[in-house]
Amino acid sequence: QVQLVESGGGLVQAGGSLRLSCKASGNTVSIKSMGWYRQAPGKQRELVAAITNRRSTNYADSVKGRFTISRDNAENTVYLQMNSLKPEDTAVYYCNADLYFEKDSWGQGTQVTVSS
Repeated sequence: QVQLVESGGGLVQAGGSLRLSCKASGNTVSIKSMGWYRQAPGKQRELVAAITNRRSTNYADSVKGRFTISRDNAENTVYLQMNSLKPEDTAVYYCNADLYFEKDSWGQGTQVTVSS
């Protein structure tokens, strides 16, 4: 099993920046890729960005050019740098680990609120 702990959420004005961190522990050799999802009130959870073990990345169209996902394999940590934040980025952000031969692991979520 893999445990994920997120940090870095908070309240920021539109146009501002935040950096989310997610540290993995446990059976980290089973991690195939890691990513960030978000869920706004009344909406479905959606993929924001993901990064594979080889650092191949994938972004939602709504965040391309504003968000950057990165990964420190030695520290088993994934980051999400969020710039030019908009009110519509307000959501609970969840870290995800896609695992070999196991169900995905999820973090507890961290709230990001962008005021206009």
